[in-house]
Amino acid sequence: MRTLKPIRGRDRALATVAFRAILHPAMTRTILHVDMDAFFTSVEQRDRPELRGKPVVVGSPPDQRGVVAAASYEARKFGVHSAMPSREAFRRCPQAAFLPPDGERYGEASRQIREIFERFTPLVEPISVDEAFLDVTGVQHLFGDGKQIARKIKETIRSETELTASAGVAINKFLAKLASDMDKPDGLTVVPPDPNEIAAFLAPLPVGRIWGVGKVTRSHLEKAGIHTIGQIQSIDPSRLARILGQRGAAHLRHLASGEDEREVETEHEEQSISNEHTFTHDCRDYDEIRSVLMNLTDKVGRRLRASGKLAGLARLKLRWQGFETITRQRPLSPLACDDFTLRAMATELFNSEALIKPVRLIGFGVSTLTTEAPAQLSLLMDDEKERLRNERLSHAVDTLRETFGADSIHRGSAQKRLT
Repeated sequence: MRTLKPIRGRDRALATVAFRAILHPAMTRTILHVDMDAFFTSVEQRDRPELRGKPVVVGSPPDQRGVVAAASYEARKFGVHSAMPSREAFRRCPQAAFLPPDGERYGEASRQIREIFERFTPLVEPISVDEAFLDVTGVQHLFGDGKQIARKIKETIRSETELTASAGVAINKFLAKLASDMDKPDGLTVVPPDPNEIAAFLAPLPVGRIWGVGKVTRSHLEKAGIHTIGQIQSIDPSRLARILGQRGAAHLRHLASGEDEREVETEHEEQSISNEHTFTHDCRDYDEIRSVLMNLTDKVGRRLRASGKLAGLARLKLRWQGFETITRQRPLSPLACDDFTLRAMATELFNSEALIKPVRLIGFGVSTLTTEAPAQLSLLMDDEKERLRNERLSHAVDTLRETFGADSIHRGSAQKRLT
């Protein structure tokens, strides 16, 4: 099989421009959506043969508070699904193997799969660790039509990773994503480009399958007697506008006709970075809560520096016993990415809230991200030197952790306690 080598860095950017440039306006776009089948649990079953063919759940242990991150197809037969409380999953399927997530192994498998995608086209848009859009319009002279390319990708993934993927082939992202979910697992569905065939493909599907239709919109549509995409195709536009408003109605009519002009975007700008922790038991110990917050802040800082960004806003999230949730945020001035500034702001936000109830969840995040350096004129020279010193130290700590492990450097314990 003829393949392209994965394209990286500046060469990748140039290849992306080149591939888009060769597309003639009259060319019919060919988009793939490739979605790994039960990714987390499939990796576990691959690496642990004794689990193959058995129900597997990845997530929190069933005797602790938490939810299911992923369920194997064997577990799904018992009604277990992602985001379900682990205790409920155990009640439905007590014979399942409950495993903690192993992000390192899943990440490695995801990188292997991404590398396979990039052998076929530089126009890859990852959606998550286990799915991506691929624009293969400009490479069909190398690998065949969309269906042939999808089959080759699936075969390569199976051969090199021992995992299975489902794929959808269509003229746009909306249709490709719908198609990839039609015949799971290990499916391959092609949506013909003819408008009449597209309408026929969409017509029997429930309205909830339309991108952007959530519970509220679906409820409004179903109350009006609209249950399928075919009914949206045939409804009077003015009636739909009365139900959803002009903008919502127009959006739905376009998608119900299979229209979607979105490009495959090869680079995504992360607009915010955050991490959260749910305590096994509602916690009222100040030291423990603050220690968790500092760990979260360090993780956010590492991710922020890895992105090459500076943050302009910091945010604390607290969920009390009983699920009442509050968020508090303050600007970072000047913009920052170093651990010292982030920890100080996290501590300031945390200390401003009286811990009146046990804490169920705590989170820390940053937003207003930019690659621009902060303005220097308003800073004293000593302040600027300290900021640069703090950034260099934080990057040095990142390097040490990458080299010797995340636990190679420890922070001092909190001193303050609840009174």
